[in-house]
Amino acid sequence: MSAEHFDAIVVGAGQAGPALAARCSREGLRTAVIERGAFGGTCVNVGCVPTKTLVASARAIHMARRGAEFGFATGGELRVDMPRVKARKDAIVKASTEGVEAWMRGLKNTEVIVGQARFTGPRTLQVGDRVLTAPRIFLNLGGRAVLPDLPGVHDVPTLDNVSVMQLDAVPEHLVIVGGSYIGLEFAQVMRRLGAQVTVVERSPRLLPREDDDVADGIRAILQAEGIRIELGAECLSLSRQGTQIAIGAECATAMPPIAGSHVLLAVGRRANTDGIGLAAAGIATDARGFITVDEQCRSTSAEGVWAVGDCNGRGAFTHTAWNDHEIVVANVFDNDPRRIADRIPCYALFIDPPLARIGANEAEVRTSGKPALRAKMPMQRVGRAREAGETQGFMKVLVDAESRRLLGAAILGMNGDEVIHGMLDMMAAGQTVDAIARTMHIHPTVSELVPTLLQQLKPMR
Repeated sequence: MSAEHFDAIVVGAGQAGPALAARCSREGLRTAVIERGAFGGTCVNVGCVPTKTLVASARAIHMARRGAEFGFATGGELRVDMPRVKARKDAIVKASTEGVEAWMRGLKNTEVIVGQARFTGPRTLQVGDRVLTAPRIFLNLGGRAVLPDLPGVHDVPTLDNVSVMQLDAVPEHLVIVGGSYIGLEFAQVMRRLGAQVTVVERSPRLLPREDDDVADGIRAILQAEGIRIELGAECLSLSRQGTQIAIGAECATAMPPIAGSHVLLAVGRRANTDGIGLAAAGIATDARGFITVDEQCRSTSAEGVWAVGDCNGRGAFTHTAWNDHEIVVANVFDNDPRRIADRIPCYALFIDPPLARIGANEAEVRTSGKPALRAKMPMQRVGRAREAGETQGFMKVLVDAESRRLLGAAILGMNGDEVIHGMLDMMAAGQTVDAIARTMHIHPTVSELVPTLLQQLKPMR
C-alpha cells in the first residue's frame, strides 16, 4: 500500500485542530484533516455549546419561577417541556458542528478525511485503506469522561456528561457522583428543570482546588435551590433497588443510602490517546495517558509531532486548547517563541451566578511565602446586583505587597465571568493594581466595584 504525502496532517477537529489546519492552508501547505466523529470536538458537541445552552434554558425557567419578586405572574403552574429544551440545544449544536465542517471543507489545499486514524510508524497514519505521511503532524485528540472503578458500576445504568444531555425527560431524582465543576453545573441545571438532585462527593468539601470561602459560597448557592449535598462519601458502590439505583457509602457512616432514578458519574476526564497507536510512532505519554510535550506543545519523544488541547494534559479547557494552537503557529510559522508557561491560569464554573478564577488562590499565595495583600467584598455591595436581585457571592483579590501586582482573583457573583477579564488583562500587561484602582468605571455596572475593592487592600493574615 503506497503512502500519500502531505505537508501537514491534523488529527482531530476540536478547538485547536481546525485553526491549525486553516493556518497551514494559508501557508500553502497541502494538509489533511482527519476526524472520526462530529466536527468541533468536545466544546461544540458535548461541552461548552450544549451545556451553556441548557444553562440558559434553566436560568430562564428559574427566573420565571421568581416572577413574584419582579412583579409579574406566569398565569399558572410553570411546566417544563424537556423535548423542546433538548431540541433547542440540539439545533444550536448542529449549526455549530456543520459550520466547523463547512469551514474545513472550504479551505484551500486541504482534504477532509472522515475515519479513525492510527499510527503505523513515525509520522505515518492509516485511515481505512489509506496511508498518509507528513513532516508535521498535529494531534488534537480531545478527551472523554472517566468511568470510575466502583463496585456495581457495570450492573446499573449510568450517565456521563454526554448521555445526560440526551435525556428527553427530566429525571425524577438525579444523583451526581462527583462534586466538581461538571457535576455542579449539571446539578443546578437539572434542579432548575425540576429534578430532585443529590450531589455525592468523596472529599470533605466541594471543589478541593478552591479556597474554603469559594467552596462554601458555591455550596450555599446550590443548597438554597434545594440541591442536597453529601460530602466525605468514600467507598461508594452502586446497586439496583427495584426501579431505582442505590448509592451507598460503606466507609462514611454519616451518609445514609441514597436511591435515585438516574445516576450521573462526573469524577474526571481522560485523554483520547488510546487506540491511535502512539507507540508505533514513538510518541510518549505520561502515567495518566497524556502526550508529553514541551513548552511549545511539541512531543518530547517524536520529531515533527505536536499535541494540543485536552490530550497534552497542560490544560482542560476550550480556551487552553485555542491558546495551544496560538503557541504552535507562533513557533512554527511566525518565529515567535511563545510558551505554555506564559499564560495566566483562568477558568470559570458556569453555575448561576458563576465563579470566575484567575491566577493563584489563597492557599497557593500562603505557600509561596510572599507578603501579600487581600481584599474581599460581598456582592450585596454592588448596586447593579441588588437591582437585579442577584446578590449572592463575593469578589476577592490577592496582591503582591511589594510589587503591587495582582496575584490572583475570584469572583463568585453576577457577571463575574465577564468582569474578571479586566483584572486578567491587567495581570497580562504587568500593571499594578493602582492602574485600575484609580480608573473611573461606568455606573451602574458590576465592574465599577473593582476599583473600590482594590482600594480596600489589607495585609493577608
